[in-house]
Amino acid sequence: MAPPLTRRTLLQSAILAAAVPGVGGAAASTASAAYTATALPPPAGWALQPFPLDTVRLGDGVFAAKRQLMLDHARGYDVNRLLQVFRANAGLSTLGAVAPGGWEGLDGEANGNLRGHYTGHFLTMLSQAYAGSGEQVYADRIGTMVGALTEVREALRRDPAVLSVAGRFGRAAEHVRGSHRYVDLPAGVLGGAAEVTLAAWVKPTHDGNWARVLDFGNDTTRYLYLVARNGNGVPRFAVTTGGPGAEQGLDGTAALPLHQWSHLAVTIGGGTGTLYVNGTAVARNTAMSLTPAALGTLAHHWLGRSHYASDPVFAGALGGFDAWSRALTADEITGLQGARVPGDLVSYAFDETSGSAFADSSGRGLTATLRRTWGAPSHPGFLAAYPETQFIQLESMTGSDYTRVWAPYYTAHKILRGLLDAHLATDDARALDLAAGMADWMYSRLSKLPEATLQRMWGLFSSGEFGGIVEAIVDLHALTGKAEHLALARLFDLDRLIDACAANTDVLDGLHANQHIPIFTGYVRLYDATGEERYLTAAKNFWDMVVPHRMYGIGGTSTGEFWKARDVIAGTISATTAETCCAYNLLKLSRTLFFHEQHPKYMEYYERALLNQVLGSRQDRADAEKPLVTYFIGLTPGHVRDYTPKQGTTCCEGTGMESATKYQDSVYFKAADGSALYVNLYSPTTLNWAEKGVTVTQSTDFPREQGTTLTVRGRTAPFSLRLRVPSWATAGFRVTVNGRQVSGTPTPGSYFPVSRTWRDGDTVRVSAPFRLRVEKALDDPSLQTLFLGPVNLVARNPSTSYLEFGLYRNAALSGDLLPSLTPVSGKPLHFTLDGTGFAPFFEGAEDPTHAYVRRAEPRVVFGNSDSGVPNPAKADGTTLLDEVWAGAPFSGKGALVTRVRGVVDAWVAGGLLGQADGERVVSTARGATFVP
Repeated sequence: MAPPLTRRTLLQSAILAAAVPGVGGAAASTASAAYTATALPPPAGWALQPFPLDTVRLGDGVFAAKRQLMLDHARGYDVNRLLQVFRANAGLSTLGAVAPGGWEGLDGEANGNLRGHYTGHFLTMLSQAYAGSGEQVYADRIGTMVGALTEVREALRRDPAVLSVAGRFGRAAEHVRGSHRYVDLPAGVLGGAAEVTLAAWVKPTHDGNWARVLDFGNDTTRYLYLVARNGNGVPRFAVTTGGPGAEQGLDGTAALPLHQWSHLAVTIGGGTGTLYVNGTAVARNTAMSLTPAALGTLAHHWLGRSHYASDPVFAGALGGFDAWSRALTADEITGLQGARVPGDLVSYAFDETSGSAFADSSGRGLTATLRRTWGAPSHPGFLAAYPETQFIQLESMTGSDYTRVWAPYYTAHKILRGLLDAHLATDDARALDLAAGMADWMYSRLSKLPEATLQRMWGLFSSGEFGGIVEAIVDLHALTGKAEHLALARLFDLDRLIDACAANTDVLDGLHANQHIPIFTGYVRLYDATGEERYLTAAKNFWDMVVPHRMYGIGGTSTGEFWKARDVIAGTISATTAETCCAYNLLKLSRTLFFHEQHPKYMEYYERALLNQVLGSRQDRADAEKPLVTYFIGLTPGHVRDYTPKQGTTCCEGTGMESATKYQDSVYFKAADGSALYVNLYSPTTLNWAEKGVTVTQSTDFPREQGTTLTVRGRTAPFSLRLRVPSWATAGFRVTVNGRQVSGTPTPGSYFPVSRTWRDGDTVRVSAPFRLRVEKALDDPSLQTLFLGPVNLVARNPSTSYLEFGLYRNAALSGDLLPSLTPVSGKPLHFTLDGTGFAPFFEGAEDPTHAYVRRAEPRVVFGNSDSGVPNPAKADGTTLLDEVWAGAPFSGKGALVTRVRGVVDAWVAGGLLGQADGERVVSTARGATFVP
């Protein structure tokens, strides 16, 4: 393969924008003979800016271990398998590769109508792997894929060309499955013959029924055809002038073998039809009154294509086709097995090795032409793994039908995003050229459609899903500066959703979650490019409608891929909860919003979803063939995670590959003016902040370690180090610099600033003690999920009913519930309670788990001392113990007893607790021993 082109050689005469328009909308651009930056220019409106992946190195720990599993998969998987569907669609050799299966092949769900999306994900994964590791193998694989996709686009631009393979005699023409190619014969092939012999050498490569070897006719009423497999899987010939109900036919007795040459022949003469397979007569019909002459002049004469739109195109090789104006004898048919004998009506040997024309050796000069069933792309920038018909059909659809059209613009987004990431990671200008061509093609289609058509398309469930295409197009515009590209991004406005969310009207009930989350990341980027406030306002309000109102404890959202009513959590728990793609896209949206508004809630969510659902969605074992990522994470009791969903290659496995190769992307952000460094996540990493001439290294085993140490090396540099104080860090968060405590009071759910002129060797120690707490389902407070600091703990138990646990029995004076659990020696973050083990959600095991448990505190217990008094509850479900411990932390035992006395007196006065029982409760509290 030729070495990658550079931007300079490809774009030396282009003028590209080097900056995105600011929030005010003014275009701040510079002209250049060649765009030479290696990263996207940050929008002028971002108060914070990210660091490129290659400037943050991931150290040893839970994230690096998970990443290594995915890096090994990325290194070992045969990319030709991913490219198979692209090459097939373009009529190129697939090099013997087998498509991955699942959603990436013609036999998967909905006939593979989403094929190509996974290739885009894989390109993004490789790009991130290269940026994060620097290993050349990933760049080489990117180059292979980009080179192949360049060849695919060139092949799609041209008329189809014969794919020549070895034939029964000489050469043959191969029709790769998925290429939608057929041979178009000129009119008059049969010459109105009253008798006829049709013969063909075929090597089928797929067992699909009703794929035509030949179909000569006008429509589905008047025709004759020959198939390698009918509905029963055997060869069939039929002729009719009255549709399928009036067919006169011949059926074989056995299926043709796949990947082997077979000879099919049909003779009609004197009212008798005979079907031959490999020279042997297998069927005879003495009542075949219809002949080619009876059909009259026909409109089409096709090899490999059917007049029935639902029939597959023939997949395999054609080694010859001949027609004679008489019925050959049995001996003559037998003779065709050993030598070529040209027909007198038409004869094609398919010996051509190039071009799209097939010579006729009958002497009649009836040259045939190789064609695509769907014609040619509407624009030279078209690139896909299936015909453009998916996009064309969408424009007239009024209802969803993913078996016909399954999210073609979603698939286009994944390819576009992958190409952009490939370009940014490796400086391969071919990738940018492919991406820009795709945008040019989309603009050429969509800009011609009425506004009403666009709104209808984007509102269709599944079929109209377009993923994060707006974000990708705005990023592309940042590189090209082409006005049409920004205009294209705005053609994906879904106005009714934008307007509702901008008005803070919650319309999410019933919507498909992952269809809509990435839309808003794109709209934030449109705000960056245009300054239109409604985009940003809508995105902020949308985020607040999901978090926490439709969020499970692990950070996931959706049930069965859809949202239900606001604040219904317990009522939506199912085996198909928390689609993994949703978490991936909510992380992207949270990150993007944080660049505009430094509200800690966005990074609070980021930590929650990343450390729990995203990490836990990857199984903890290696696999060369599958990325082993969940689709759904069921939160029903005893759920076992499925790490190989739908035979692989789903959307969630695609985003899972991406997530696992960019764990470091949001650990640090910098202020746009360079005045501050935000430490958002506690993770073992090393940041190279080139502008400041410093590195910042975090040394930690977080979350197995409750804190981190940051070391600044390099030249002297003044800036504010802003350390996130997690909302779960309610006690003991402490910061020292070079051993001295930093003054100030860290507030949970904020950022703690440490401003100084940093010198080489300065060391910052952050202590963030964990406490065990519960989070209650919004619609059922008794259903709770456990957290130790940021770590979600799940019970491991095969029961399919909610487990019941009490947690107040040995609660600490601080309010920490952890003393009620017993730690497992030698296994950090593992505990037992009542004989059941609890483990971090992020461990990718296959044990049956309980993410939610039923809280049951039947009796009043303090410090493991049981009062024997039933724990009473108010009408809203609040128990006496709930009210007591709501006063934590307590400065000492006396303060706790005082709290107990006050609560008991109030409950006795309210008739909720008897006087004697109340005194026993107070007495038990006085006599109990408490953990501080």
